[in-house]
Formats: sequence, structure tokens, C-alpha cells
Amino acid sequence: MSDEIKLSLAELIAITGYELPCKQLGVLHKRGFHRAYIATKGGVVLERAHYEAVCRGESEKPRKSANISFLHKAAA
Repeated sequence: MSDEIKLSLAELIAITGYELPCKQLGVLHKRGFHRAYIATKGGVVLERAHYEAVCRGESEKPRKSANISFLHKAAA
């Protein structure tokens, strides 16, 4: 593997099986890589340290957010 900070496009395609960034991101999030995101230029960014931590089972789970949709309905 490379010592680069983020995974390369070739690595992302090999991991996800997809070339489209939106498909790659969906697969990565389903597999626990919650810090992956689509950059402003369109490619997926996944830090190598996060990738390796998740593969080792050391990554933290994403924080849950509060469901406040009822407040939006009450204000309408």
C-alpha cells in the first residue's frame, strides 16, 4: 500500500466496485467508513488512517443526532 494520506481512485474502485463517486460513497458508508465524503471537485475522499482503523475494528461509530422533525411540523 501507499503512504499517501488518502486512498487513490484505483483503490476506491477496487474496494467498492464502482467508478461513480456517489455509488462509492454509499458502499463506503454501509461498510462503516463514515468519514468518507465527496470533495468539491467530485471525487471521494477517504483518509487512509480512517480506512485502516475501520478495517482493524478500531473506529468509533457515528454519533446519533436528535430527531427534531416534529418541531418543523409544529412551526408550520
